[in-house]
Amino acid sequence: MITATKKIAGGLVAATLVLCAAGCSESGKSPSGTGRNGPNGAAAPVAPGSVLRPIGDGSTAYTGPQPNVQKVQKLKPGEKPPQFVVFSWDGAGEDSQKLFSHFREVGKKYNARMTYFLSGVYMLPEEKRDLYTAPQHSPGHSEIGFGDLQGIKDTATQVRAAWMEGNEIGTHFNGHFCGPEGGVGTWSVEEWKSEISQAKSFVKNWKTNAGLKSMDPLPFDYDKELIGARTPCLEGQKNFMLAAKDLGFRYDSSGISKQIWPKKTEGLWDLPLQLVPMPGRAFDTLSMDYNYMVNQSGTTTQGDPSQHAYWGEQMRDGLLQAFERVYQGNRAPLIIGNHFESWNGGTYMHAVEDSIKSMCTQKEVRCVPFRELADWLDAQDPKTLEWMRGLDVGEAPKDGWTKLLTAGPPPRPAAPVEAKPAAGAAASESEEEH
Repeated sequence: MITATKKIAGGLVAATLVLCAAGCSESGKSPSGTGRNGPNGAAAPVAPGSVLRPIGDGSTAYTGPQPNVQKVQKLKPGEKPPQFVVFSWDGAGEDSQKLFSHFREVGKKYNARMTYFLSGVYMLPEEKRDLYTAPQHSPGHSEIGFGDLQGIKDTATQVRAAWMEGNEIGTHFNGHFCGPEGGVGTWSVEEWKSEISQAKSFVKNWKTNAGLKSMDPLPFDYDKELIGARTPCLEGQKNFMLAAKDLGFRYDSSGISKQIWPKKTEGLWDLPLQLVPMPGRAFDTLSMDYNYMVNQSGTTTQGDPSQHAYWGEQMRDGLLQAFERVYQGNRAPLIIGNHFESWNGGTYMHAVEDSIKSMCTQKEVRCVPFRELADWLDAQDPKTLEWMRGLDVGEAPKDGWTKLLTAGPPPRPAAPVEAKPAAGAAASESEEEH
């Protein structure tokens, strides 16, 4: 079974210690059976799940358009944008903690569909570890271990159900190598392509590799499903993006940003983790459980038990403050990253669950996977997105959304231009001032 102790966080340690402060409701509910392959996002004529077309060794299969996805619509002139919130999970896998299955149920309860960044090596059994050769490392080496039969069975079951519920399956790649000695930040574009290919392969061939031929396939074509990722430790984004844009990816979530509207980089939507409040402290931190933990207990994952409840409340309140400043302000998508871990007594898992309950039940809020956010961004008028990107953190349109998204932002006042005095006078006055 995949053990919790082998998983390594994807947060950025250097950025967490001290960061300077940075200046689904019913409306989002999606009817079962809605597909994104029909015209204008309309329901496809084939009922989801009624088709089973095995791919390769049968580890995956085409089963028709994904059910339970939101129909994408372009904003009407002057229409206020919805408040998007993306909850995402690095290294998603089902282990003895059963957190994958738990948060699937939380998502269904509060109408939150999410992105699960699956680690490919969690679908590869320990005895087949030599099938993996990470760039700059020897065969069979992984910083987060590999799977075993029970863990692979359980993870496959959760991935299958999650996708049918309208969630997205991305990738957190494989061995989770960080730092200057062979870490992902040192990899070339070609080395990234190798890592991506192997991550796909372990998902596309898990039944053969694990000897689980009788299990049901994952209900999607992974070559088409996989359009986004988050890199280990948020390192190596530049070369990853250069590799990914040639391989059908559409977004990356490895960057760091203020809470503003996203833009494209290297042809991919750059949907970064964000700087959000750290209540009671004079700086912001990244919108990820790991980063809150490092600011509270350092790299010790089980710190002072008497502080656990407070630390969880601090993260929850920070995320809710981050939500309120976009919900009432610029409406930029809020992006939150997590791990299926019980750090500091599981306090961060409680904080995330409370945040989902508080955010995803409010009006005009859509808790969606990255794929759906990228679809929505692609459907908008580029000029509209440009206008919204001009709004700073927590800044609502001065004259209201209707005016901004109909006529654009008001012109900024021009900087005053100093009159040029006569040359002789200027020289004389200048000399006197000095």
